[in-house]
Amino acid sequence: MCGVDLTRIDGIDVTTALAVISETGAEMSRFPTAGHFASWLGLCAGTKITGGKVMSSKTRRCANRAAQALRLATAAAHKLARLIYTMLTKGEEYLDQGQACYDERYRERVVRQLTLRASKLGMRLVAAEQPA
Repeated sequence: MCGVDLTRIDGIDVTTALAVISETGAEMSRFPTAGHFASWLGLCAGTKITGGKVMSSKTRRCANRAAQALRLATAAAHKLARLIYTMLTKGEEYLDQGQACYDERYRERVVRQLTLRASKLGMRLVAAEQPA
């Protein structure tokens, strides 16, 4: 119906996909970015900052049925909204990268952060050899 299969995203079933499409439509040109789409759904945190201090960071209340369907589907509703936007605007199918990809990205991020911390302390991070 919209050119892509939204149910291929983990956590989105047929009823959730239909609720999102019926509320937003398949045409995403009115949203310039995925962030605008997620904000319209009310899935972005409304951070209130004063004097450089974060006072609160709650999402705003919204009576949007698409947002309600995504919140019921999973706790990662904002990420689902961004995936849906990308699929509908680019016409690409969702490809699950698997747990190994996420583990590798996490490891790279931790190593990068440790390297930065070590350099700030005037040290150098050296990788240990892997045992055979």
